[in-house]
Amino acid sequence: MIWIFYPLNLIHMNKNSDSAISNTSGKDHSFPVTQRIATIDILRALTMVLMIFVNDLWSLKDIPAWLGHMKRGVDGIGLADVVFPAFLFIVGLSLPYAIANRLKKGDSLWQLVQHVVIRTIALLVMGVFLVNGETFNAAATGMPRYLWNPLICISFILIWNTYPDSWNKYISYAARAVAIVTLLILAIIYRGGPADNIYRFSPQWWGILGLIGWAYLVSGLITVFAKGNFLVILGGWAFFCILSMVAKAHLIPREILSVVPGAISGGTLTGLTMGGVLTSVIFRHFIRKGENLRMTLVLLGFSALLILFSILTRPYWGLAKLGATPAWLFLCSAFTILTFVAIYWVADVGKKSKWFDIIKPAGTATILCYLVPYLVYGIRNILHISLPETLRTGGVGLVKTFLFAILCVAITGLLIRVGVRMKL
Repeated sequence: MIWIFYPLNLIHMNKNSDSAISNTSGKDHSFPVTQRIATIDILRALTMVLMIFVNDLWSLKDIPAWLGHMKRGVDGIGLADVVFPAFLFIVGLSLPYAIANRLKKGDSLWQLVQHVVIRTIALLVMGVFLVNGETFNAAATGMPRYLWNPLICISFILIWNTYPDSWNKYISYAARAVAIVTLLILAIIYRGGPADNIYRFSPQWWGILGLIGWAYLVSGLITVFAKGNFLVILGGWAFFCILSMVAKAHLIPREILSVVPGAISGGTLTGLTMGGVLTSVIFRHFIRKGENLRMTLVLLGFSALLILFSILTRPYWGLAKLGATPAWLFLCSAFTILTFVAIYWVADVGKKSKWFDIIKPAGTATILCYLVPYLVYGIRNILHISLPETLRTGGVGLVKTFLFAILCVAITGLLIRVGVRMKL
């Protein structure tokens, strides 16, 4: 176990007057809140680019199967199957930094909780609207399918955009009001499903952003109330890892499953996010002490332990994203940690963060970047633009999809420069 090499003072680091939330100054003295590392933004940006890339693979033909998702019931994962868990893990990595920054600004415990809840609601709302677009029935709704995603994405941006202080406040109020009314109208008129089974607007499976929202809610609240206590964070991570196995063993009563969202009761998704929180706490401890080598050895040891857990649990439930299996949780957590450490040595220790400047907007405006492909697809459909088959086949198609991902990042950067800054 790697914990025998872990300094005991980490376990007790916030059991004193310098507790991250209890201190009257509102500052987290346990970690250097003023120190910002490039690694998390870069890792988030790389993951976002990869997410856009794999989400566009549907437009291609004659490409390697391992690039996409493995089908349900298959014991194995493809490249696309490691992107979503990495994103969840990074949400956890960012949490201790985000909380420390808000404490530095003077937020109280209640304000931190309020921020977590409001951000969760925002993610759930966006997730639900996007997922309903997947089953949109144009004839039953009375609206072209290609208008749905552009309208909801523009509404999201108007609602959660940070408007310049120089603007008349009533302009921002009016923009948000128009966007909210637009979403309400779309939800009311929405009809989805095949012609013989039409249904109304509903959460369905919450969507990617919704699943992230539920995992963020639980992990965020645990991190806030843990006040930097290592044992609480470790216990939270262990609880959801065990819950993942218990859920796959079908030991959870149906009554609980019908009430608690699957992203929480299933254990796996929240376990990924809590793994990020735990990794961040470990990382911040060693960075505060300037012990890069020791940090690396501990996280490498943690990764090895996770890989071992994946090997041990795979025979029971398999390795699968669509099944959200424990082996998938452990292995993808290990992959993300290893990538995180590698980027840290290149970008922060090696001072090479500028190497990643081309994708920087994807790491600093991630939600906006996530929405851009929906806008691009919508505009393409409105203008009836289609690419020739040669650009959608094999290696040429993969290059096209990679350039599409970079284009989406570039559009995100352009939107930032003209004042579009979504703040959740």
